[in-house]
Amino acid sequence: MSETSPLLAAYDRTRLHIPENTAEGLVYEMDGPVLRVTGMFRGFVEGPPVLGVEGAELDALIARQREHFAARGEAVEWKTRAHDRPANLAERLVRAGFAPEERETVLVGVAKEMLDAPPLADGVTIRQVTADADLRAIAAMESTVWGEDWSWLGDDLIRRVTTDPGGIAVLVAEAGGRVVSAAWLVHKPGTGFAGLWGGSTLPEWRGRGIYRALVARRAQLAVAAGVDHLQVDASDDSRPILRRLGFHAVTTTTPYVWTP
Repeated sequence: MSETSPLLAAYDRTRLHIPENTAEGLVYEMDGPVLRVTGMFRGFVEGPPVLGVEGAELDALIARQREHFAARGEAVEWKTRAHDRPANLAERLVRAGFAPEERETVLVGVAKEMLDAPPLADGVTIRQVTADADLRAIAAMESTVWGEDWSWLGDDLIRRVTTDPGGIAVLVAEAGGRVVSAAWLVHKPGTGFAGLWGGSTLPEWRGRGIYRALVARRAQLAVAAGVDHLQVDASDDSRPILRRLGFHAVTTTTPYVWTP
């Protein structure tokens, strides 16, 4: 961890970031040590590396988040990291009815080191999009990739692009007029960080450098905006690619989800 500790410390300082311009319908509020976000497709709870509460007090904090979203009839995700304390946070979340989803690796890279883009495959183009139709096409592509209904993503991207166009940049890779991959850059102004999200590619278009090209295009936009570091929650598929590009693994993250 000695090589990545400064990157981990910098990343941890971004975890409770509240955007200056929030998308319409989103509410950011602190409840004790945690940040709660209401108004997304499911609720979201984020804490600092050290919560500072344990035992019955921690159980009560968890229960308050669950009951807040239960009253709305919504699911809620509590995002944890491997180095979070207390060490029994995950155990207490499970006891409160939260279930773990797939663990991902948190990667951090220096934005200016990610600028080189490989040549695109013949017939593939990349462009930044803001139109509703393009954002819904992304949701349709994601639905195909994951084999489930991701129409909520179209609504979410439309709201974010409309409400805070400077906070997010959405890119699509297209071939023959069809979206074959998509990814977006989300800024955290004042932190020096931006997040890389999306990056899903239709199976028949994988292995052609599209994912790497989307990373480079987003890095170029980030550097132009004065961003120092890029952060990714990487799946097992994308982690090796990002490591080869120079990203550093700083911790792992596991979402714990409670569903009504």
